[in-house]
Amino acid sequence: MSLAELELEIRADQAEPVEEQLFTLGAVSVELFDAGDEPLFEPPPGTHPLWSAIRIKAIFTDSLQARIAAAALEDELGAAAPVARVSTIAEQDWVRAGLAGLTRIHCGGKLWIVPSWEALPEVPGGVFVHLDPGLAFGTGSHPTTGMCLAALAQTPPLQQRVLDYGCGSGILAIAALKLGAASALGVDIDPQALQATRANAERNGITSSQLETTLADVAPPAESFDLILANILAAPLVALAPTLTRSARPGARLLMAGLLDWQAETAMAAYRDDFEIHIGDEREGWVLLEGQRH
Repeated sequence: MSLAELELEIRADQAEPVEEQLFTLGAVSVELFDAGDEPLFEPPPGTHPLWSAIRIKAIFTDSLQARIAAAALEDELGAAAPVARVSTIAEQDWVRAGLAGLTRIHCGGKLWIVPSWEALPEVPGGVFVHLDPGLAFGTGSHPTTGMCLAALAQTPPLQQRVLDYGCGSGILAIAALKLGAASALGVDIDPQALQATRANAERNGITSSQLETTLADVAPPAESFDLILANILAAPLVALAPTLTRSARPGARLLMAGLLDWQAETAMAAYRDDFEIHIGDEREGWVLLEGQRH
């Protein structure tokens, strides 16, 4: 089965509602780009400016879903609706592209991510996660994953119970277990991601009793986790605030990524009633939020 990309140009004031609607309509990722080669200079504190003309791209799991979303957007935006273009992306192409040049990564401290086809580095006392991402997101090379891994390496979750929501390849849950976590639960909307997580866990000598997996339609147990990891995207992170908050024990640590810097304040506001939360790291315009449950 092939993926499909929906692309259209919108105004800055349409960006947030269109992004939210695309996720509601089933998009698995949404990205914003400058449509007019317009520079953004240093903004005033507390503001999150966008280009006046924006190209927005959304990925769907099939072309029919993308065409339905395009029709829904055109109906919602009315007479001023831009023309939405839908194109097919072959899965084989993007997987190969994502793995091209992938090599071992030092995440910080003792933690290393090592592709399954590479030899281990000669590092005394190193903690190595062997990874074959397959069709699931999470190789350690993207800034959002890298920040999560660095935070885990800096403060290992010793004997903690971990929730990895949006687990993808399983890289974060597996790293947490390798760094001393007692157990982990991986949750994802995609059965293929759970399959990748289980395969990577087995590759790392982690048993099904240490790392359980479940689809996102099953709510995680309430107040059961000492550490919650969520490397997804802005709109789902905001929508998931009640679910992730309910899952956290008092004092639990929260690490969230998949957010651009201008999206951070909205995401923090969704969690601030229940967590002490702040920006813990920033790379290439992406931010990591760190929180602690009241």
